[in-house]
Amino acid sequence: MKDKIDQIRNLLDELLKGSIDSDDQTFVQNFDALEIPDIVTTIVDYLQPDLSPYEAAIYWFLFRHSVLKNGQQYVRSSVRGLMKSVVTSSSGQSKDMSYSAVQKSLQGLEDKGAILKAGDTNRVGTLYKIFLPEEIPSCQERMKKAKVDNLEPIDTKKELDYYNIRENRLKIFERDDYKCHYCQKQLTRFTGTLDHIQPVSKGGDNSFDNLVTSCLHCNSRRGNHPVMDIIVKQENS
Repeated sequence: MKDKIDQIRNLLDELLKGSIDSDDQTFVQNFDALEIPDIVTTIVDYLQPDLSPYEAAIYWFLFRHSVLKNGQQYVRSSVRGLMKSVVTSSSGQSKDMSYSAVQKSLQGLEDKGAILKAGDTNRVGTLYKIFLPEEIPSCQERMKKAKVDNLEPIDTKKELDYYNIRENRLKIFERDDYKCHYCQKQLTRFTGTLDHIQPVSKGGDNSFDNLVTSCLHCNSRRGNHPVMDIIVKQENS
């Protein structure tokens, strides 16, 4: 774990000042490789239908060299490197993708919210942040529609606890669009936390209606204070 944290710290040093926030390190600390199959499934189901073949190939390449390789969302890559490393040209006139095809695909991924330039370009390439489907607006809409279209029977014994059961925690995140209830920051399954509206110490439970998605900062800031206290502080800050 220490090696992974050191990797993200070194990478974050390259980011533009002001772009760094605690979510990046929280992602690394909470990332669980066992969730990779679920993440890949959401990419295939909710992001890939919105991508061109070249965009999809480049996204998967960047995803492989960021989230899959190091458990973090950042990777540095160049247009010329992507030309030779991702996929064979579909034109048949050359083996590599063309420079313009890579540029167009990168811009398309940025326009669709799948990646973001996160730092300056140097001799190695440009630093990109790779977003997961739960952070991408078009994917969020598909996920909402799929949830309505594929309602599953409720297992009441399992559904009682939305805090400790991973599948149920995700349902809270999905209900709240992976956004902090207090400050509306966009989160992921790895950077989000669950906050009890009525604290457990004051009789609250782990039910669906007593939990909200919260960023680590707001959750820590609130503590056991009434939920309205943090909302008022946010409005006055």
